[in-house]
Amino acid sequence: MARVLIGYSCCEKTADAFAAHGHDVWTCDLLESRGWHHHLQMDVWDAIENHGPWDFAVLHPMCTYLTCSAAWAFGDGPYHQKVKPGTIVGEARREARREALDNFSRLLSLPFPVAIENPGTSFVSKAIRKPSQIIQPHQFGDDASKATGLWLSDGVPLLVPTQYVAPRIVDGRPRWENQTASGQNRLSPSENRWLERSKTYPGIAAAMGEQWGHWLNGESSCTTTT
Repeated sequence: MARVLIGYSCCEKTADAFAAHGHDVWTCDLLESRGWHHHLQMDVWDAIENHGPWDFAVLHPMCTYLTCSAAWAFGDGPYHQKVKPGTIVGEARREARREALDNFSRLLSLPFPVAIENPGTSFVSKAIRKPSQIIQPHQFGDDASKATGLWLSDGVPLLVPTQYVAPRIVDGRPRWENQTASGQNRLSPSENRWLERSKTYPGIAAAMGEQWGHWLNGESSCTTTT
C-alpha cells in the first residue's frame, strides 16, 4: 500500500480510483472536501512537509499564470480589450508567472515520484521542460476535448488511452460535446467557471487510479518515462 497525495484538489474521483487499489489516499486543497474522507484543507506545501511521508503525488497547481491563454495580459498595454476587475496585468502578472513557475519547478524536484497536470500549451514547456505526454479526455471515454499536459518524474508510467470517443464533424473540423461549433468551451461565464474547467474528467481520473495504482503495487507493465 502506498501513501498518495492528490494536491490542489478537493475532488474525490481520482482519490477513489487509487483507493480501489488499496492505497492510502489524501486530497489537499484550500477548499473544503467534496466528499472524500481523507482531506487536508491547507496549503499543499504544508501537507507535503508536515503530513508525510508520501510515496506518490498527483498535483494540479493553478494554471492561471502558466497557461498561454490571455497572453496579452503579460504585456504593459495598451490592451486590445477591457480588463476585467481583479485581473492583474503587466509586471504584476509577470511576477505572478515567475512565482508559479518556481512553485512548479519545486514540485518537480520533490524527493518522491510526482505527476503534475496542467494545460498542454503552457509557459512551463519553455521555462522548465515540455510535458512527458499530452492527453485528451476523448482518449479515455469522455466526449470532450481539453489538451492536458502531464509532467512526470522519471519512472512514472505514461498513461495509456483506454477508450476513444469519436467527434462530430463541423465544417470539416472535429468537435466534441464540450465545444461549440467554433471550438470554444461551452461553459458560460460565472464565478465558478475556473473551478468547473479545472475538474479532472472521470475517464482520466479512473485511468490515473487504475494504471498508476497498479504501478505503485509493482504490477504495471506500461511504458515509463526516461
